[in-house]
Amino acid sequence: MTSRDLAVVIVAAGKGERLGAAVPKAFFPIAARTLLSYSVERALAADRLAQLIVAAPGDLLDEARLTVENLGADSRIRVNVVGGGDTRQASIARALTVLDPDIDVVLVHDAARAFAPTQVFDRVAEAVREQRRGIIPVELVVDTIKRVAGDVILETVDRTELRAAQTPQGFIAEQLLDAYSQAEADHTDDASLMQARGYEIGSVQGDTRGFKITTPADVDRAYALVAGTIGNESTPSIRIGIGTDTHRFTEDESKPLYLGTVSWAGERGLDGHSDGDAVSHAIVDALLSAAGLGDIGSNFGVDRPEFAGANGEVFLRGALELIGESGWRVANVSVQIIGNRPKVAPHRERVEGVLSDLLRAPVSLSATTTDGLGFLGNSEGVAAVATALLIRAEGRLGS
Repeated sequence: MTSRDLAVVIVAAGKGERLGAAVPKAFFPIAARTLLSYSVERALAADRLAQLIVAAPGDLLDEARLTVENLGADSRIRVNVVGGGDTRQASIARALTVLDPDIDVVLVHDAARAFAPTQVFDRVAEAVREQRRGIIPVELVVDTIKRVAGDVILETVDRTELRAAQTPQGFIAEQLLDAYSQAEADHTDDASLMQARGYEIGSVQGDTRGFKITTPADVDRAYALVAGTIGNESTPSIRIGIGTDTHRFTEDESKPLYLGTVSWAGERGLDGHSDGDAVSHAIVDALLSAAGLGDIGSNFGVDRPEFAGANGEVFLRGALELIGESGWRVANVSVQIIGNRPKVAPHRERVEGVLSDLLRAPVSLSATTTDGLGFLGNSEGVAAVATALLIRAEGRLGS
């Protein structure tokens, strides 16, 4: 078996002032997920990964840890989250203090290059192993380049020898540690730091999806990528599904009410083959609908005795497994309860928290009535309507 010899350092401590966001750049959301989340997801899928180190702002360390936990890192991967420094180089220096001594290859990646595919991580790491030197991914420079002084054009620069550098940049761990221990100046990337120490740097082909998100225009490009309009326009990278469910209140006053997988104390339960959890069942239908996988009945039908009386969590986890196998993950879910009772406000925060943790994505809960019309207006039952947004999992985004 091939040994795990790779560490990835993700630099996520920058302020991102040019982006003009209210949060540090790595924690800026694109389609309900942060740039850090996209970056971590791709890093965790890298071949032979043994350690992931995230350098984050000091006041967002817990959020960074939660981001990694929500992505379900392999138990064999050691995860460290450290506070970043005042500069990119200082942040990486802090990250390297927790580097496992058994690591042979280190990749350093900017969280702002959130959509660099895992294939680039693997390509860089393999070149480092084979060549035993630093390797960076590069892209051809396609624009005409001018050298200027103020607003005066001095000359046209020959672009045939120019390349645009990307990340992740890969290095032999021992060499990178040596360069950082002897650093005397601040460098814009690790390749230039290594070269200042006398190390040779090679290159491999990068990827257009590894662009750096710096300005609002880059954010627009990121949304287009997530939406599937870059890379493969015939295969959308997001899908939306709608699900509904309705249950009548039971005559059995001893049966508890379950909505959103949790018990609502003091409320009469709902009839149903399982626990009558209209909220969870509507969400399951929305998830399966978005992924094109049928509905709750076709996947967890009433003809299956193992689901008799089952809690809504059982069906939600089952739906998550099915959509995951189909290459999708949840971006966010919105669900609305319709009926005169129960009152939602006292339970909203708890239900949203439980469902968000379960689905590993934001879930919002709201409520409305029918102005006294129909069986819902007569407090005979409860209905729920859910909308789910799915996004392609790693390896399928824009591929």
